[in-house]
Amino acid sequence: MRLRASQINGCAGCIDMHTKEAAHAGETSVRLNLVAAWREAKVFTDAERAALELAEQGTRVAAPAGGVTDEAWANAAKHYDDDQLVALVCVIALINAFNRLNVIT
Repeated sequence: MRLRASQINGCAGCIDMHTKEAAHAGETSVRLNLVAAWREAKVFTDAERAALELAEQGTRVAAPAGGVTDEAWANAAKHYDDDQLVALVCVIALINAFNRLNVIT
């Protein structure tokens, strides 16, 4: 989610950092390379797809549709309990804040 939000926000420093962190944690280069095309890629679970959709919609709040749809929220809620949803929302909000700070400065 942090990598995808950073890609959307064009924050090169965060993209670099999160790619390296994920690789260090054991993530494969195939999955890392496909994050930007996660909808078409077959390497992500349904839960991961739900989290990526939530991250994208939570990042693109200025887009015409603006914000997270009820459908995206319900899909995430199928895979994550309330505490996990809170954690996802916090991660999305924080990475967007860090992206903006990095891009501005």
